[in-house]
Amino acid sequence: METVIMAIETSCDETAVAIIKDGKEILANVVASQIDVHKKFGGVVPEIASRKHLELINVVVAEALEKANLSFADITHYAVTYGPGLVGALLVGVSCAKALAFGDNKPLIGVNHIEGHIYANFLTNPNIELPVVCLIVSGGHTTLVKIENHGEYDFLGQTRDDAAGEAFDKIARALGYGYPGGPQIEQHAKGGNPEAIELPRAWLEEGSYDFSFSGLKSAVLNYLNRCEMKGIEINKPDIAASFQEAVTDVLVQKTVSAAEKHKVETILLAGGVSANKYLRNRMIESASEKGLKVIYPPIELCTDNGAMIGAAAHYKALRHDFAPLTLNANPNLKFAKTN
Repeated sequence: METVIMAIETSCDETAVAIIKDGKEILANVVASQIDVHKKFGGVVPEIASRKHLELINVVVAEALEKANLSFADITHYAVTYGPGLVGALLVGVSCAKALAFGDNKPLIGVNHIEGHIYANFLTNPNIELPVVCLIVSGGHTTLVKIENHGEYDFLGQTRDDAAGEAFDKIARALGYGYPGGPQIEQHAKGGNPEAIELPRAWLEEGSYDFSFSGLKSAVLNYLNRCEMKGIEINKPDIAASFQEAVTDVLVQKTVSAAEKHKVETILLAGGVSANKYLRNRMIESASEKGLKVIYPPIELCTDNGAMIGAAAHYKALRHDFAPLTLNANPNLKFAKTN
């Protein structure tokens, strides 16, 4: 079954539209970022994000068609992220996709944003052999799943409080690095000593693949407060490096342990934080010691984009898993054990 899918992603602050052929060929991948708009606020302002999506969505759709050298008649399906995310932002994308599907009389496919991140891997590695274990790690999510087959997920663990990316952003803000925090922490950590400050790791109960980063975040904030109160000079690169090491240590050990337990040969990384080269290198190093392979998307496909949504939608189209035109945005959409 050949598919040419126009995929729309507006879950947060990127207005993204891609056109994907057969789940692996990127004909167009247009992303209009709002980072500069939100930077002065230190984070995404939901109302501003949704207004910018309204301004940009039609322009980005047109640009995607132009880059792919296609018309609406060439599109076989329309796909859209319908959750989780910011409700106002999601509604812009969902409304646009529903209008296009209705007007063009083509099937509509609703995609879970987290599932989209997983399928960024299949764009550049379409022949990944399943089952695999995948770590989805971003600003809003830290989730570990075993993928049995396309659309079949064995839920292994998730964060019980802050997501890893959320913790990165909060510590970056505390250090005065600004937004977005993840890349700032990674950059400044290069000049620091990852063993300079002893920070806690939340391993939780024995055998648990859940995560917790709130205690680590609090430990860093308390350290900063103590230094300020005692007049001790703060070495920001050392703090950034020690914090990054603590987060990475837990992510890597739990993921590799899960892969071993579930007897898979491949680990996938997904989500915005998977762009972190320190995490990638540590995961590869630890996995290779166990004879495991690590796959991750190129940097431009780690952050929010329409291409990943189009890739996920292709496999849903093969299963005839279509959405009704009554599809609505679901900001609290869960990533279930089985889709």
